Amino acid sequence: MSYFDAASAAPLHPVAREALLASLDEGWADPARPYREGRRARLLLDAAREAAAEAVGCRPDELVFTPSGTQAVHSAISGTLAARRRVGRRLVHSAVEHSAVLHAAAVHEAAGGSVSEVGVDRTGRVDAADFAAALASGTALAALQSANHEVGTEQPVAEAADACRAADVPLLVDAAQSLAWGPVGGAWSLLAGSAHKWGGPPGVGLLVVRKGTRFAPQGPLDERESGRVPGFENIPAVVAAAASLRAVQAEAAAEAVRLRGLVDRIRTRVAESVPDTEVVGDPVNRLPHLVTFSCLYVDGETLLHELDRAGFSVSSGSSCTSGTLTPSHVLRAMGVLSEGNVRVSLPAGTAEADVDRFLEVLPEAVRSVREKLGAPAAGSAPSPAAERVVDALGKRCPVPVIELAKVIGDVPVGATLTVLADDEAARLDIPAWCGMRGQEYVGERAAERGAAYVVRRLV
Repeated sequence: MSYFDAASAAPLHPVAREALLASLDEGWADPARPYREGRRARLLLDAAREAAAEAVGCRPDELVFTPSGTQAVHSAISGTLAARRRVGRRLVHSAVEHSAVLHAAAVHEAAGGSVSEVGVDRTGRVDAADFAAALASGTALAALQSANHEVGTEQPVAEAADACRAADVPLLVDAAQSLAWGPVGGAWSLLAGSAHKWGGPPGVGLLVVRKGTRFAPQGPLDERESGRVPGFENIPAVVAAAASLRAVQAEAAAEAVRLRGLVDRIRTRVAESVPDTEVVGDPVNRLPHLVTFSCLYVDGETLLHELDRAGFSVSSGSSCTSGTLTPSHVLRAMGVLSEGNVRVSLPAGTAEADVDRFLEVLPEAVRSVREKLGAPAAGSAPSPAAERVVDALGKRCPVPVIELAKVIGDVPVGATLTVLADDEAARLDIPAWCGMRGQEYVGERAAERGAAYVVRRLV
């Protein structure tokens, strides 16, 4: 079995395992107590904090450990917004932030605050000038991830941090996906990370609040972790998280070169061997281990099951899964195809042979899923169509696009075809299909049920 979903959770690093087992015997006592066992636990906690701070690039007294990366993000947003309430109640973030940021933003908006979302280009990258322009008067906090969790695109954090500093707005960086590859540069104010993303144990996050950043922890206060995180510290897990972060960063330079080569191979071979497939994300400014592609006429959930049966564990941001009936907000913001989406994120140590085997299995897996769904084969002639209206009401992704592809060839060049659909994914996938197939997407209009999507045949 080949595990290719390191962006969700990386396998436990050997150094993390060793540190965890060793500290279970030494780090069980209360580090706030002055007796021998407590002092020993305190030494372990302090050493872990110093190691993590060095890896992040901050002062030890600026870093606290949290029960998860999600809680670190939520605490960063709520604490900063509360502390800067007199400045304003406006939160700025990119359109492709992790759901942890979006959920916190929704809570803030429901409480009377305002939220401004900065769009991205088709690679998923924010324009630094657009981000700077969004920092209007009354902005209390801005958030920008260091690299995207779904497509791997790196963001212009240093430029955004400079703009934030000029506007006197603190910048929160969600660095969960990038910390394994090194510290995040730039004059950011707050940073969040999650240990299970870099090969540490689950249940450990970190939050950095740089000196000079106004911050007011929300909820009942606690004497632990500088009053920012309540509850007894999980010292063995914290020690393992810090040890593994240092270990993976020490290995990062060499491993990044090796994995980038394997990902480049996937990007090239997928585009060559799987018809009607779009490889998304920035091809250059990206995480070294992650690649995402979307396949026309494919049900994402079925494709993931096919790959699982073939021995590959991958992820998806597709709308065509049982977990969601709406497109991935990241893919939607990018304006790219969402159906049949596959995210491959290689853990450290991935063998070249495993990648080659995946590339051998993938084309047949996609062909099999398309065949089951009755999708048109590459280069096949379209079936006759009596009308220029495709009724796909009640049909889920990717069926509306499949039905469109079957009849477009019978529409005269220059004429239009209307697709009726009530699946939310059609709003993204039909324009994306037009872009991939050289047709014109005319637009959308309201219908009695769902929406009517108009396509003009150009070729």
